[in-house]
Amino acid sequence: MTRSILFLSTTLLFFSCNQSSTETLRLQNEVDSLKIALKETYKPGLGEFMSSIQVHHEKLYFAGQNNNWKLADFEIHEIMEAVDDIQHYATERPEVKELPMLLPVLDSVNEAIKKQDKNLFNKNFVILTNTCNECHKAVDYDFNRVKIPETPPFSNQVFKIVSDSAK
Repeated sequence: MTRSILFLSTTLLFFSCNQSSTETLRLQNEVDSLKIALKETYKPGLGEFMSSIQVHHEKLYFAGQNNNWKLADFEIHEIMEAVDDIQHYATERPEVKELPMLLPVLDSVNEAIKKQDKNLFNKNFVILTNTCNECHKAVDYDFNRVKIPETPPFSNQVFKIVSDSAK
């Protein structure tokens, strides 16, 4: 009887160890497969993020010039989101270390929008534009200068506030 119990115990131990080993191998294969899939996942480059910021910078300006504070609020938050995304997805880029210089001025533009103060908005927008250029200079991209927009970026967007009666 003791031999039977010993044999049964050994057999169960063998099968449980073998099953654990099989499960470990299956999980490792799954991890390896996911690693390969992650390497192939699209990740925007810094240039794509910056191009997005440039568009929102332009739209933000024209929204502010037309006292369209809801649109301005939307655009400043799009810029803030892009900066957050850069800090999350482009961590390997050395230029990302300089991005925090934008945060206080983005907050200042945001405050001007909340106050719906066009004069403060204009002042802070100039500072934002200059800070973008300072950041570009700090990372040796000073050949890429931005300026206060002169014409709206899109001919198919209304920047003026449209009243209900004008619709």
